[in-house]
Amino acid sequence: MITVKTREEIALMAMGGHILKEVIDELSLLVSPGTKTIEIEKAAERIIQREGGKASFKGVGGFPYSVCASLNDEIVHGIPGDRELKNGDIFTIDFGIFFKPEKFLGKDFDRKKYPNLLNGFHTDMARTYAVGEVDLETKRLLTATRKMLKIGIKKVRPGITLGDLGETMQRYAEKQGFFVIKGLCGHGIGKNLHESPDVLNYGERHKGLKLIPGMVICIEPMLALGDDDIKLAKNRQTYVTRDNSLAAHYEDMIAVVEDGSIVLTK
Repeated sequence: MITVKTREEIALMAMGGHILKEVIDELSLLVSPGTKTIEIEKAAERIIQREGGKASFKGVGGFPYSVCASLNDEIVHGIPGDRELKNGDIFTIDFGIFFKPEKFLGKDFDRKKYPNLLNGFHTDMARTYAVGEVDLETKRLLTATRKMLKIGIKKVRPGITLGDLGETMQRYAEKQGFFVIKGLCGHGIGKNLHESPDVLNYGERHKGLKLIPGMVICIEPMLALGDDDIKLAKNRQTYVTRDNSLAAHYEDMIAVVEDGSIVLTK
C-alpha cells in the first residue's frame, strides 16, 4: 500500500534528512587510506547518540550494524569490520536515522492535533567516495552515478510514472556506457524504512505507478563498471557484482509535491 504523507510529516522528514546529510558529510571526512570500516561504524553510533536518533538499518533482515559500508565490488549492505581503506578503492556509506517527533517539536507538542506524527519516521541516503586517487574510468563511474541521481530527481513531479523515472535514468546511464544494476532498487520511506513502491532504476515510459503529491521515495541508482549481474556474498547480507567489477551507489530521499519535488536529504 502506498502511504501519502501530510505536509507536517514531510516537514519533519526534511528536518531529519537535513541532519542525516550533515552526518554523512561528517562521516565522509574519515574516508581515507588506512581507515578501518569499523571506525566509520563507531563514529556513526556516537553521532546517532548525539543527535538523539536511532539507527534505521540495525536489525533489519538481521543486519548487525548501523552503517552499510560497501567497498569496491560491494553494491549494498557491506558489513563494517577490520578492512582498511586503500588508495584507489571506492567506498559507499549507506546510512539511515530514525527520529521521534519530539526531536523537532519538543516533548509537549500537541499529540491530539497531530496523531500521524506519533510513530516517528526514517531517513535514508547513500554516497560513494573515492579513497585517495582513483583511475579515470572509476572517476567516470562515480560521476555518472551521481549525475544519474540528479537526473532522476529532476524528473520527479506529479503525474509521471515510475517507468518514466526509471527509463530516464537508464537511458542516461547506458549512454555513458554503464550497466544499470537491476536486481536492486529504491523504495518508499516514512514510518517504515522500506515502504511501497519499489523505485526501479530502469523502466518503460508511461508504465507503472503514477506519482502523486505526498509520496516520499528513495531514488538510489547503482552502476557497475562490468555487467549488471549480482550475487549475495557468503555473509548472506552483502550484494556484490558477480564479475567483481567496481560498483557505485548514490541515494537521496525525495518528496513529491504539487509543483514538483523536494530533496529531503540536503
